[in-house]
Amino acid sequence: MSIQENYHHIKNRLPQHVQLVAVSKTHPVSAIREVYDLGQRVFGENKVQELTEKQSELPEDIQWHLIGHLQTNKVKYIAGFIDTIQSVDSEKLLKEIDKEAAKHNRTIKILLQVKIAEEDTKYGLTKDKARELFRLSLNGAFPNIIISGLMGMATFTENKEQVRKEFMSLKVLFDEFSQDKTLETLSMGMSDDFPVAVECGANSVRVGSAIFGQRDYTK
Repeated sequence: MSIQENYHHIKNRLPQHVQLVAVSKTHPVSAIREVYDLGQRVFGENKVQELTEKQSELPEDIQWHLIGHLQTNKVKYIAGFIDTIQSVDSEKLLKEIDKEAAKHNRTIKILLQVKIAEEDTKYGLTKDKARELFRLSLNGAFPNIIISGLMGMATFTENKEQVRKEFMSLKVLFDEFSQDKTLETLSMGMSDDFPVAVECGANSVRVGSAIFGQRDYTK
């Protein structure tokens, strides 16, 4: 199917309340513009350099989400325009985002990335560390950031029950946090597992290859 057909297929499978983050990493500006012209405004990128290059060539009303692992020394390059950083996995990174956001006189939305997968290669906070950072935020420790939700990646496996269990564990934590502050976003699910994520309560999914086709892994 074409990019347009793929996009409409995904949109038709998502409930209206679920945000679609179109993951455009390794795909050209022309492909992003094609999806933009269909009405999509939220796009996700993994790497800072690629993100900044694309951001400069595309319409200003795009809401860019950084979804890949972010090094503290790269925050300054995106702090002026990024809408949401979904991959906050340390207190050090949270402090750096807060500092750089202040320099631009803006507030940046972030998601705490919690490690729910069994794979060692996945990044993320422990649940206890996420609780600690959330409490610090509630107490005003990071005035230039808003913790708007949680993000997690399930184990890459065909065992749907394991994936469901991991997603549900993050939903439980999300509900726990929401008792103290209403959170907007529970970001779970990618091209292969987003239907399960939505069943488990995700209201934001990150879909790339199911829209744009397979990624160019040489980039």
